[in-house]
Amino acid sequence: MEAAAAVGIDRVLDILRALLVLVVGLMLARLAARTIERVLLRHQDRQVAMLARKGVFWSLTALVLVTALHQLGFNLGVLIGAAGILTVAIGFASQTSASNLISGLFLLGEKPFAVGDSITVGDVTGEVLSIDALSVKLRTFDNIFVRIPNESILKDRVRTISRFPIRRFDLKLTVAFEEDLVALEKVLRSASDGNQVALQEPRPLFMLLGYEEWGIGVQFSVWGPRSEFFALRTSLTREVQQALKEAGIRIPYRRLEVSGHSEALSASPPPQELGADEDDERQQ
Repeated sequence: MEAAAAVGIDRVLDILRALLVLVVGLMLARLAARTIERVLLRHQDRQVAMLARKGVFWSLTALVLVTALHQLGFNLGVLIGAAGILTVAIGFASQTSASNLISGLFLLGEKPFAVGDSITVGDVTGEVLSIDALSVKLRTFDNIFVRIPNESILKDRVRTISRFPIRRFDLKLTVAFEEDLVALEKVLRSASDGNQVALQEPRPLFMLLGYEEWGIGVQFSVWGPRSEFFALRTSLTREVQQALKEAGIRIPYRRLEVSGHSEALSASPPPQELGADEDDERQQ
């Protein structure tokens, strides 16, 4: 009885030690993760610091669990072997996830964009909400949530719209062949000078694109603040249209003209039948 009681007491002590290791270890893991995050926030962006915090926390948590199990008397060799077999099985079953995870590491290292940037991936454009281990979450401008796997982003062409503080708006139009191109340039520059959003430095660019089927192609490129890009596009297009109308500069467009030819119908007497004599005369 005394031996059984001693074994029971030892077992209770092992459980208490395991619980103590688990509680204290988790507290230390959380503290270490937060400390790493604060240190990295001084030198790295927020997304890298968050991923580092998660990595440190879960690594220390795994170590604490192994230590707690050791206190309970579990054979760690068996657990490690089972974990290795499970890892191999999961690896074969989740090759796509592994590829996305590796692609996420490349994205964090290359940093083509950050949380809060506006990007275009394929035919999707939106604001970056988060850069996670397996995917990037976007919110489109019409408020739709989109999840894009990291592997797809790494393979596709990514355009970071909000990377630089200014953007260029390219206004393309076609004018008739007989229009004065020098006068056209003056009209366009006058419209950009009067625009409240357009920047005068860099200087707007006037460029001839060449002859087209209906006239001469022209591109007028104006710079503006990134945050006011849509306001620039709307206001400048409206002002250029009004300026061209006032200057009498014509923009050709395709027209389809349908004309009908109508003939007046009038009643007329039927032709007279030819007599025999008249018929002979005709034959002669």
